[in-house]
Amino acid sequence: MSHAILQLPVNILPQPDETTCGPTCLHALYRYWGDDEPLSEVIARTGRLEHGGTFAVFLACDALRKGYMASIYTYNLTVFDPTWFTEPGVDIADRLRSQREHKMDYRLQHATNGYLEFLNLGGRLRLFDLSRYLIRNILLRRMPIITGLSSTFLYRAAREFGPEDEPDDVRGLPSGHFVIIGGYDSERRKVLVVDPYQANPYDSNHAYWLSVDRVVNAVLLGIVTHDANLLIIHPKRKPRQETS
Repeated sequence: MSHAILQLPVNILPQPDETTCGPTCLHALYRYWGDDEPLSEVIARTGRLEHGGTFAVFLACDALRKGYMASIYTYNLTVFDPTWFTEPGVDIADRLRSQREHKMDYRLQHATNGYLEFLNLGGRLRLFDLSRYLIRNILLRRMPIITGLSSTFLYRAAREFGPEDEPDDVRGLPSGHFVIIGGYDSERRKVLVVDPYQANPYDSNHAYWLSVDRVVNAVLLGIVTHDANLLIIHPKRKPRQETS
């Protein structure tokens, strides 16, 4: 394999149903870090939204409760105002609580509760330009990336309609999804997508290389389905032992 290709040893199970892509990705991250437990337990702990699925922040909270470190790079302007990150001294938790009093949307309220818990548990929020350089630099630190993105854009698939998520290019709505970014090919400018969805259009083995531009765009368009983020989870670093 070329020295220009970085591929982390991330292995993922098939997601058990249409709405468990998030906890299935989280389970794969735990296994990457040597922490193996049944997928069913991870799914039971992380829960799901009223209409199925989950948000990245609830995956992060599970990791924080297990003693991991967790950081979220967010591009979701429906939840976060950019000035909360660019102006000094802003208490993001306080701004989230204030916003919750004015905006009654169910998903926003639910996400806000999750982010308040995330911050209380020690999670870190980041706002950086999303680029291939950011993705590459995270992967160079041997850290796989869970991302909530638009599967409609990633797959170039028809939008979905109804309780069974049937493809419907007229009545359908965009769909969100969780995958793991587990590799980077600097020469071809591609990233390795580790996908829990067995029926993805690219590879039945759950891993395929795609243009980094396609993936970056899919992440940003994840805002349509309340995603649009990168989630980094890793064990706490052990303190260095002092030498006499």
